[in-house]
Amino acid sequence: MNQPQMEILSHDILVIGGGLAGLRAAIEARKAGKDVAILSKVHPLRSHSVAAQGGVNAAFNNVPAPVQDSCENHAFDTIKGSDYLADQDAVEIMCREGLDRVVEMERWGTLFSRTEDGKIAQRPFGGAGFPRTCYAADRTGHNLLHVLYEQVTGLRIPVYEEWHALSLVVGEGRCIGILAFPLFEGKIVPIRAEATILATGGYGRIYLRSTNAIINAGRGCYLAYQAGVPLEDMEFVQFHPTSLYGTNILITEGARGEGGYLVNVKGERYMERYAPHLMELGPRDIVARATQREIDEGRGFQGQYVHLDLRHLGKEKIMDRLPGIRQIAIDFAGIDPVLDPIPIQPAQHYSMGGIPTGVDGETPLPGLYAAGECACVSVHGANRLGGNSLLETLVFGKRAGKKAASIVRGRKEALPPSAFHKQAEAIRAGLRELSSRSGEESGFRLRDELKTLMTHRVGIFRRKSDLLSAKEKIRELKERFGRTAIKQNRLAFNHEWLLHLELEGMLHVAEVITEGALTREESRGSHFRTDYPERDDERWLLHTLAYKTPEGTRLEYKNVTITNSPPKARIY
Repeated sequence: MNQPQMEILSHDILVIGGGLAGLRAAIEARKAGKDVAILSKVHPLRSHSVAAQGGVNAAFNNVPAPVQDSCENHAFDTIKGSDYLADQDAVEIMCREGLDRVVEMERWGTLFSRTEDGKIAQRPFGGAGFPRTCYAADRTGHNLLHVLYEQVTGLRIPVYEEWHALSLVVGEGRCIGILAFPLFEGKIVPIRAEATILATGGYGRIYLRSTNAIINAGRGCYLAYQAGVPLEDMEFVQFHPTSLYGTNILITEGARGEGGYLVNVKGERYMERYAPHLMELGPRDIVARATQREIDEGRGFQGQYVHLDLRHLGKEKIMDRLPGIRQIAIDFAGIDPVLDPIPIQPAQHYSMGGIPTGVDGETPLPGLYAAGECACVSVHGANRLGGNSLLETLVFGKRAGKKAASIVRGRKEALPPSAFHKQAEAIRAGLRELSSRSGEESGFRLRDELKTLMTHRVGIFRRKSDLLSAKEKIRELKERFGRTAIKQNRLAFNHEWLLHLELEGMLHVAEVITEGALTREESRGSHFRTDYPERDDERWLLHTLAYKTPEGTRLEYKNVTITNSPPKARIY
């Protein structure tokens, strides 16, 4: 494993992640005249943003309604949906600037579905008082991602495709770049950057049942955590109420927005018991818990799932508004939703927590920015409303790119190379040691045990005994992880090593989630404690900050920003 003298690449700004947030940040930085590059472990058009189906929120009033929508209404729905844990100044920015970002995407070429008079069509979504979700049939994320990638191509922004970020490099108290691993080249490559933007997505794959792509293992969160940056509000994990039974492929909330029913084994539209006013269009946390409760209490089919019934919508509407969902049901369940209901069950879907940032993407580590699902600017608080994730990527991706560009002064060549060389040698030494072990434990077995543990002990419903059990089990898994090994000690095409590094991060992220959930003795949004079923604003109207220490996770707390919407009862 002799390594020649390392080349050091340099850019003003390096964006890690090729999804919507990363592409939008890169575009903004490039338009500011900066030398920017994107690093992505998959081709950008294979990033998880492509899986977003239902739409992106903006208060346009394109669909006739008795009362006019507004940015203020959108902000209030978002804050209420967050169970009042969202930072309200950030929410107001997202809702106000989101209008321009959606129009911008349309003008760049997004083929949104249209109303009869040619405006962008909008559909109802859960927790919203107005039909404000703009959509492109049921492939909205797919369309947005392709449009942004066209912009990246037109601006000639270089993309390091199938490159992996191994670690952030910190020098003199600031992030000065990363160590990267191009899968095909068999070497470690330092990349210097005055500003580094993490846009790596969520961590859904630490759960057994998830709608997330297999690339979503929380790598970006762990890179920051490992570099001394805290993680914020990680105990708030969203479970989507409608994933396809058997595969957990996402079945968009748009299916309910178009009028789909949730039905139990008795033929009841059971949401009448849980959200009598909004029914199937209650917020995701409420609908997911209701669905899981129906299954747990014996009102599911085969004790595993309930039905999403679209048959009454008719073939024409399904083919026009939900063609992708129909194809998914046919291909992966052998069911045509025109003729039969779709079997669905809740599954992990989204990460409300992440790397703490300001409204311009700044993290506590100078030189490091974050945007998208890996970040926590806290516009989602304890529960995200559908349609707000795509909006967040566009609004805060742009803002992070603009802010990062504003701090660049052309000093990248002056960043000290010694920190890169020292860290790279430590990584190579770690690989040599790892490949020399006897390998008493299997990393694949540990990964499966972790996923099962998180689903059954740190899932939709939580209680102290389960969380304590999970905490001890994760400690055991971390100890056993130290006895794993890999067979291949060369770098090129070393997927085994990458999976090992990924599992290390997954264990730490799972520990943070579990510690935060155990300590937070209340129920708020997606975090539901059966032993503390009520929200407790007096003690817990706080954000959680988790720091990495040699002994494990250390928790601190900070206040939530309240502007115009003081907390009150959350009733739907």
